[in-house]
Amino acid sequence: MARSASAKAPASRASPPPSTLSTKTKTKTKAPKPKDDYSSDGVEDNDVFLLSGSSIQLVVAITLLAAIVRLFRIYQPSSVVFDEVHFGGFASKYIKGRFFMDVHPPLAKLLITLFGWLAGFNGDFDFKEIGKDYLEPGVPYVAMRLFPAICGILLAPTMFLTLKASGCRTFTSAMGAGLIIFENGLLTQARLILLDSPLMIATAFTALAFTSFTNQHELGPTKAFQPSWWFWLAMTGLGLGMTVSIKWVGLFTIAWVGLLTLVQLWVLLGDYKNVTIRLFAKHFVARVFCLIVIPLSFYMAMFGIHFLCLQNPGEGDGFMSSEFQSTLNSKGMQDVAADVLMGSRVSIRHVNTQGGYLHSHPLMYPTGSKQQQITLYPHKDENNIWLLENQTQPLDIHGAPINGTSAWNNLPETPYITNGAVLRLYHQPTHRRLHSHDVRPPVTEADWQNEVSAYGYEGFDGDANDFFRVEIVKAKSKGGVAQDRLRTIDTKFKLVHIMTGCVLFSHKVKLPEWASEQQEVTCAKGGTLPNSLWYIESNEHPQLGPDAEKVNYANPGFFGKFWELQKVMWKTNAGLTESHAWDSRPQSWPILRRGINFWGKDHRQIYLMGNPLIWWSATVAVVLYVIFKGIAVLRWQRSCGDYSNMIFKRFDYEIGTSVLGWALHYFPFFLMQRQLFLHHYFPALYFAVIAFSQIYDFATARVPGLGLKENPIVNKAGATAFLVLSAVVFSLFAPLAYGNTWTKSECNRVKLFSTWDWDCNTFLDTYDAYNSLPSTSAVSQTPQQSSQPTVNSQPPPSEAAQAPLAIEPEAQVPVVPVVDQQVEAGKPAVSVAPPPAGQRILSREERIEYRDQDGNLLNEEQVKALEGKVEFKTRYETRTRVVDANGNEIVSPDSALPENPAAPDAAAGVAPPHPDVQGANSETPKNLVPDESVPPAKESVEGEKEREGSAAKPASESTEATAKSEL
Repeated sequence: MARSASAKAPASRASPPPSTLSTKTKTKTKAPKPKDDYSSDGVEDNDVFLLSGSSIQLVVAITLLAAIVRLFRIYQPSSVVFDEVHFGGFASKYIKGRFFMDVHPPLAKLLITLFGWLAGFNGDFDFKEIGKDYLEPGVPYVAMRLFPAICGILLAPTMFLTLKASGCRTFTSAMGAGLIIFENGLLTQARLILLDSPLMIATAFTALAFTSFTNQHELGPTKAFQPSWWFWLAMTGLGLGMTVSIKWVGLFTIAWVGLLTLVQLWVLLGDYKNVTIRLFAKHFVARVFCLIVIPLSFYMAMFGIHFLCLQNPGEGDGFMSSEFQSTLNSKGMQDVAADVLMGSRVSIRHVNTQGGYLHSHPLMYPTGSKQQQITLYPHKDENNIWLLENQTQPLDIHGAPINGTSAWNNLPETPYITNGAVLRLYHQPTHRRLHSHDVRPPVTEADWQNEVSAYGYEGFDGDANDFFRVEIVKAKSKGGVAQDRLRTIDTKFKLVHIMTGCVLFSHKVKLPEWASEQQEVTCAKGGTLPNSLWYIESNEHPQLGPDAEKVNYANPGFFGKFWELQKVMWKTNAGLTESHAWDSRPQSWPILRRGINFWGKDHRQIYLMGNPLIWWSATVAVVLYVIFKGIAVLRWQRSCGDYSNMIFKRFDYEIGTSVLGWALHYFPFFLMQRQLFLHHYFPALYFAVIAFSQIYDFATARVPGLGLKENPIVNKAGATAFLVLSAVVFSLFAPLAYGNTWTKSECNRVKLFSTWDWDCNTFLDTYDAYNSLPSTSAVSQTPQQSSQPTVNSQPPPSEAAQAPLAIEPEAQVPVVPVVDQQVEAGKPAVSVAPPPAGQRILSREERIEYRDQDGNLLNEEQVKALEGKVEFKTRYETRTRVVDANGNEIVSPDSALPENPAAPDAAAGVAPPHPDVQGANSETPKNLVPDESVPPAKESVEGEKEREGSAAKPASESTEATAKSEL
């Protein structure tokens, strides 16, 4: 018992007094044990899979609020808006399987197509013009808009989770998510068939995944290679793949992840105590696989699906090589004879300009020699066939020349065509020979270029200007025999005109309408080599039987097609340098200097405009961090020891990470000369909002000594107040995002700067005035087709009566002109301005007239004679008979045609033309028919140019590249 009692005594004494225990505990809190691994101080496990129940409920509430804001009246407007022209059109081509060429990768376009296809879209609607109605043709446009809307909805909870993963408080994270919900620009893009909303969610998902992975990495070796570590690293790679598969802007996101990954590897390399070389190699390989192999595989898989969907020829195949085109249905060809003989019937293709065929047809040049036209034609056609002849006809056994095209069919020796051979090219369909002389071409009137024509007739031997010498370019031809004599496909050659020394040449210049806008062919004395190269595609000769050696285009396979398409996309994207009415430069984006006019109709407007409060706050956050970093670097140089403070170090790293994301998504645009728009700033804006939220969180909940960390109500109240203020500003600009009714006074009240160039005159004075508007079928503000046709675009009188021509709403005249249509009293065929009270419309007569610049009426023969030579201007005039309540006719000012029909109608507006994909080719001169006089253009209607410039136009950077624009 004594031993037992003595044993218990030390145990009771082992318990220190309460004051001693408290002192020891405080000492441990003040001086934590320094870490001896690569983990970071002050980092907690913020894995979003460990969220509390209240946070999950908040995520659900944020998602529901985002859905309400994004889906509100998503059916509005019910017509094509901005770049829906292009991305909706791509959906049509995917469903039809017609190949197109676009400067953006295919992922988002494929998903938009999927939503449309599931809703029953058959691809028949062409999305050709802004303002084109969706309802009448029954396009499931709401379903197609639903995919970008879902992406926009998910952007808000993704922001919440990203901020939580970075260590922010719940209220701060909710505020950041709310700023995304109430950002007007993100809302506008998320409600339309555009790529920016999918791009934003892919960028945001990548930021979430990498922030979560960084959190796991900074917890140290205990978390390395655990399931959560692997999951977030793999999700980062998947996010990178998705982002770059939507737009190449994803390359900036790859740069952000890549730079921060290098920082992580650098820190790992410095932890020599815990990270062996073998373990470092394991970290390195894991990142290579997840951040390089996974994104690249995903990116290539999207193009694999792209090629599977687009197996038919389409408007974009002209951009691709002949080998690429041969993989499309109906574009492939049977094996053809390899050797080209004298007397072969061949088709000759140009090498450099997407492989058009040397072509002729029975139409004459209207200028120059006025001989038969020679052009480059992009499609297979019997008018592409040429017979290769020697300088003289072959001789029979008596030494007499054998005439006729069959003379070459039975020759005793095989007449190969070798390097230096002199040929005549006989066009079999029209019995003329390829010909050149010292006459200027019809469009390119340069002294170093000669006209090329087809000259002669059947039975005519031709003259010396028909002779061309074959010069094989060995460096461009396949090795072996193809460098010594002409071989189908394998030999690239020049055709040198014997008499003048010029070389058969073609470039991207188009001929006018009288040549169906086919590509010009000339004979150039100093032409570049790529534009002077030709090769033979098809080849037939009676002496080349079924046993003759055959060749065909080499199948490029998936990797060959993939790499070629990347090069064409890059070249086309870099070539989008023409100005646009709504483009802007990067220096104007952070201050929200101007937006983009998307759509206008029925006195409503959609204008891409950010929320100024959110926009400017995010910009201020970036500026504050830059100032902070500058001061921190100066103090570091003076050895002030700031980085020994854990809060200071975490602030610098966490905010710096977000600002780095902003910088990498912003500053590269300064290096680009191509068209740029405000929506290019959205990924950078997302990172700036993250930085703003993090700065707010540090200031109100994490920095000690300010008195705010100890009082959580400040964080909550400040976040709530700022969010409410953002929602108020959002509501002020909401009509521009939704296309709602608005009044001029309310519009002018929020238009703080003149550079915010939406037109307040678009809107009516009161909301009640909208109730008295005609139906939505009335004349639209956003034009569908130019009311001022360009040269050679005016339809003949028989067709003009049926062509829909849109005009400005102020004109208040019918959209579709109808010849000699009588309208029943009080029931106009189309929506027009209502007559004054007490009056009614008795009848309305509409017809089409053609007049010259002096106002003289032209008959049908005179109009036909002028087609292709002059520019027609379309003008609308209305004669209306109005009677009062007693049936007495009232003479109105517009009841008769003006005395001078050539004078412009001040009421009629001019609709802007739909811009070409790449604009007018810079090589094409403006004066298409120099020998014809063109009447002077009429003076502009007052305000016409302003209206034309302010009209919504699709952005060329988003347009598909069509063969027509190139060929």
